Amino acid sequence: MVEIAGHAQRRFAAVQDAFAANFDAGEELGARFTLVLAGEIVLDLWAGHADRARTRPFDERTLTPVFSTTKAIAALLIARLVDQGKLTYEQTVASVWPDFAAAGKASITIEQLMSHQEGLSGFPDPMEPSLWFDWDAICAKLAAMAPLWPPGTASGYHPITFGYLAGEIFRRVEGRTMGAALRQDLATPFGLDLWIGLPDSEFGRVADLQRPNALPDFGHHNEATRAAFLTPWSSPAGRGQADWRRMEIPSANGHCTAEALARLMGALANDGWLDGEDILSPALVAEAARERIRGQDLVLPFEMSWGAGFMRNQATHPWGPGNQTFGHSGWGGSCAFADPERTLGGAYVMNKQSADLLGDRRAKRLIEAAYASL
Repeated sequence: MVEIAGHAQRRFAAVQDAFAANFDAGEELGARFTLVLAGEIVLDLWAGHADRARTRPFDERTLTPVFSTTKAIAALLIARLVDQGKLTYEQTVASVWPDFAAAGKASITIEQLMSHQEGLSGFPDPMEPSLWFDWDAICAKLAAMAPLWPPGTASGYHPITFGYLAGEIFRRVEGRTMGAALRQDLATPFGLDLWIGLPDSEFGRVADLQRPNALPDFGHHNEATRAAFLTPWSSPAGRGQADWRRMEIPSANGHCTAEALARLMGALANDGWLDGEDILSPALVAEAARERIRGQDLVLPFEMSWGAGFMRNQATHPWGPGNQTFGHSGWGGSCAFADPERTLGGAYVMNKQSADLLGDRRAKRLIEAAYASL
């Protein structure tokens, strides 16, 4: 029997049972699950080990790489610019990034880009995978690139390029990188253990990953999917793990605790209020989550509903029954969600990765138990 640490209100006993059952079934190495209801942490559980040798406990200070769940943070940071009047979702990308107008992209809007509609899911032509570590070079390639499908006609998930596209818009409008703004405006003031670009001083807290035994099933292998996932250069490689952790890639390499993610998503579920302060207006919470496109995704093998950077629950329901719930999932199983109808936010992180592309079965069990307990 695994020893579970943390706390949970009595009514969430079934969630604790489900959390233990995931370990008892051999499906976890180390994991944490946190729920925030109406601004209050009502459940925060962790257990297991932070390393494959099982010598280091997974504890409340363990940081976990959350891969694409990072995109929820990027979506929030763009929404804050809109809230501050520095950007609109309707304006063109080229209005803040003139070079982006090349190759027929002059009319693409911020909201089309944030909802994976602009056709730059990856690079079709060979390149060195280490080029991903050169921010300016990748942004220049994206600005010059022709879309892989007619923009605005369909979504096609952008696993890595999304972070460079959204991050470059943010940097050009705001002056700082997303990682710096996250630290200065949200993480430090609110005590959120949340990082895009991890300093060396924090490396010792990072959980080791146990990779999945199988590759995901993408269902289709068109050019958009191939460029996004299936080439030797579709994701960063060729540099060490330390460079990966230090690099700011707002689509893919966030490091955090479940508590930090859940508090952030709990704020979005509660009219933007975090610890008595307004981090996003209620109108902008709704606008960021509003559906921009819905239909069969060209990259993921699912019907997807996209907001402005957020996955919406309505199409595939990975996060409980709520039709207004939104959030994001990450490679291997992590997820973070906000349910404004129930003022519920939650996050699941782990270091034993599954091959599920969306709706990891371990997280689904925990979330289903949570909703049954409300």
